[in-house]
Amino acid sequence: MMITKTSLPRRTFLRGVGTTVALPLLDAMVPAFTALAKTPAAPIRRFGVVYVPNGMIMESWTPPGDGELKLSSILQPLAPFQDRMLVFSGLDGLQGRGGTHTTASTRFLTGVIGRATSDGIEAGTSIDQIAAKQFGQYTQLASLELSLDRLDLVGTCDNTTCAFINTLSWTSPTTQVPGEDNPRVVFERLFGDSGTTDPVERLTRLRRDRSILDSLTEALADLEQELGSGDRSRLDEYLTAVRDVERRIQKAEQQSSMELPSLTQPGGIPDSYDDYAALMIDLQVLAFQLDLTRVGTFMMGREYSSRTYPQIGITEAHHPLSHHQDDPSKIAQLAKLNTYHVSLFASYLEKLRSTADGDGSLLDHTLMMYGAGMADSNTHDSMNLPMMLIGSQEHFNFKGGRHLQYDHEPAASLLVTVLDKLGVPVEKIANSRGRLRLDASLDTLPLV
Repeated sequence: MMITKTSLPRRTFLRGVGTTVALPLLDAMVPAFTALAKTPAAPIRRFGVVYVPNGMIMESWTPPGDGELKLSSILQPLAPFQDRMLVFSGLDGLQGRGGTHTTASTRFLTGVIGRATSDGIEAGTSIDQIAAKQFGQYTQLASLELSLDRLDLVGTCDNTTCAFINTLSWTSPTTQVPGEDNPRVVFERLFGDSGTTDPVERLTRLRRDRSILDSLTEALADLEQELGSGDRSRLDEYLTAVRDVERRIQKAEQQSSMELPSLTQPGGIPDSYDDYAALMIDLQVLAFQLDLTRVGTFMMGREYSSRTYPQIGITEAHHPLSHHQDDPSKIAQLAKLNTYHVSLFASYLEKLRSTADGDGSLLDHTLMMYGAGMADSNTHDSMNLPMMLIGSQEHFNFKGGRHLQYDHEPAASLLVTVLDKLGVPVEKIANSRGRLRLDASLDTLPLV
C-alpha cells in the first residue's frame, strides 16, 4: 500500500475520447494515513433482489423443522452460503389462496396487489426504490433493473393489463421502473456510449474493431504512476473484467446477427440461457463493484414465462408446466427447474463473494433477497411465500443459518424489515405489522 498526503476521490473516473469509465474502490481513495487502518474504506450497504416466476414446489423448497437451517433439496446449491441464509415460512401475501400472476410480481416488493384505474395502473412504491432514493445520492445510477425475459408483454393478463408483470420496481404507486433485458444496453448504460437502440446503430457498433477502453490508455498510464502496487493490481483485475464482459457482449451480438439477421428484437442476447444469466450477473457485480449503483433487481423470468429449459431436460414451457395438476412427473420437473434457478443464484453469490470490497467482499456488504411472488403455482397460492435473505451478521445484524417460521405474518413485514436492515427505516408498508425480529434467537413476534 502506498501512503500519500492526498487521496483520489471515491468517484474517480478515467476519461477518454467519448467515454468515461468509473474505477473500483482503491486504497488511494482513502484520505492520507487513514489507509493504515484495518479497512481500506468504510463499507457501504447494497441491496440485491432476485425474482423467479410461476411459483415454487413448496414441499421441495421448505427446509425441515425450524431453528437451525437444514437445506431442502431445492436449496442444496446454496450450501456454501448456508451460514448467511435466513429462510422464511409462514409469510403471506394479501390474497391468500387463489392469487394471480399479475399480482404476484407486483406484490413482491410493494406488498400491494395493484389495480387498474381510469388513469392507468396503481400499486405501491417498491422497497428497492425506497432504498434507491437514499442510496442514489451517492451513485451514478439510483438502481439497476434487469430481466432475462423481454419485458414488453401487452394486452390482458388475469383480466387486467399485462403491464403489471413487466417489472418488480415502482418509484411511486403509479410509476413503474422499466427493466432491461439487453446486456449491450446495460453495458452502455453503465460504462458510456449509450447511443440509440436502433438495430442499424447496434450493428454499426458491432463492426467497430476496438474496445471503448482503447481511448483511455493514456489516462490509465498516468493514473497507474500515482498508485501503489496493490491498487495497480486491483485496477488491472477490474479492467480485465470490463474487457471480458465487453468481449462476450460483442460475441453474443455477432452470433445473433449471423443467425437471425432479420430479427427485430434488441441484439446482444446470447442464445444460451446459461450464458445470458451469467452475463447479466457479471454486469450486476460490476455495477456494485464500481459503486455505480447500490440497488439492483434481477428477474430470472417474468410471470407467465413460457421459456423452456432443454439444457436441464425440461422441454415443456414453464408456465403450462407450473399448472401441474398434481402430476408427479410435472412436479418433479418443476422442482428440478426451481433448483436450477437457485443454482444460478448461487453463482451470483459466489461472484459477489470472490470480489473484494473494503475489508471484505461484495457479498459481505450486500443484502440479497430471493424468492417468488406465489407459493404453489398450481393454485396461485400467495400464502406461505417462498422468500429468503442472504447477508452477513456483522453488517446487517442478523444471525444466518436459520429457518424462521411464522404464523401467517404479512409478507410486507419482511419488506419493512429489509429496509430497516439497510438503514432506510419506514413505519409501514401495505398491511405490515412492524419489523420481524431477525436478530433475536427464534422470536417471530414483530416489533411494535
